[in-house]
Amino acid sequence: MTWINNQWYVAAWDSEVASTPLARTICGQPIMLYRRLDRTVVALRDACPHRLLPLSMGIKEGDSIRCRYHGLLINSHGRAAEMPLKNDPVNASICVQSYPIVEKHRFVWIWIGDAALADPALLPDLWPCSHADWTFDGGYYPLQCDYRLLIDNLMDLTHETYVHDGSIGQQELMEAPIDTHVEGNEVVVTRWMPGIDAPPFWREALKKQGLVDRWQICRFIPPSNVIIDVGVAPVDAGATVEQHDQGVRGFVIDAMTPASETSTHYFWGMARNFDIQDTGFTERFKRQQGGVFQEDVVVLEAQQRSILANPDLKLRAYNIDQGGVRARLVIDRMRKAQAAASADPASAGQSEATS
Repeated sequence: MTWINNQWYVAAWDSEVASTPLARTICGQPIMLYRRLDRTVVALRDACPHRLLPLSMGIKEGDSIRCRYHGLLINSHGRAAEMPLKNDPVNASICVQSYPIVEKHRFVWIWIGDAALADPALLPDLWPCSHADWTFDGGYYPLQCDYRLLIDNLMDLTHETYVHDGSIGQQELMEAPIDTHVEGNEVVVTRWMPGIDAPPFWREALKKQGLVDRWQICRFIPPSNVIIDVGVAPVDAGATVEQHDQGVRGFVIDAMTPASETSTHYFWGMARNFDIQDTGFTERFKRQQGGVFQEDVVVLEAQQRSILANPDLKLRAYNIDQGGVRARLVIDRMRKAQAAASADPASAGQSEATS
């Protein structure tokens, strides 16, 4: 297992979950999501406790779901409400695993692990997604690759020069110095590019010609999220690494939820603080961003196929890979701390403190 348990993961966009059941495998677990009549979200193990037919194939009845095989009725809390033979008394021991759910930042978050530890205060701080002065939208791609390859990709934006050469890539990305540091369990990679030509993607957003200062500040937030502060400002605007709201600024939002060891749910989007009332621009911007990320999909899935085809070879790390390498070290450290805590519950506090 490559992921960390006892964490919040994005299960879906808020718009994806409706009254009709949605089946999605998350961290190796088959899960069914749907909304109750009051629009709160239900997350249950997607297997009828009788003959294990996926409950997502069932028939919705109010807030409950009836298995399509023999008719066992399961309520929204995962308890049997009616037996296949309606005259049979309900067996109170029949239940389906239920998962903690929180809706925030346009996402439906699910807790994978011990439900007693599910604390909404532990949700990643994706503040631009909910701030009144910003607007946020995005999309979803299912990827056939290890979720950590996506983290590697997003923490090393040098690849933009070649993978995205027609949109956001430029040679200056290869020349600008990179600063990488760790803040607790978060990893931050900063690149500042002063006095350069804006790439097409950003020149159109800025709506003017001329040299710009460009920045990329990537932040890995466990268990599997990356938020990237990006933008450009005219060179005479006075932007700095510390303060850069003078031009056009956005936060690329990336949530990578493992489905299996080699498949990932990729939730992506952009929060921005310019032209926030222009819904047409938001839709065009999303399509453009989706096209950029589709270029990553092609590369990452090919990389995963190559990894599987070359089991005798290992990934190597160069200077440009520091962000991804340190993010993986954080993931490994947190996984080991949890494994130690599971083996010896009395050491849980000590293990977490050293992680």
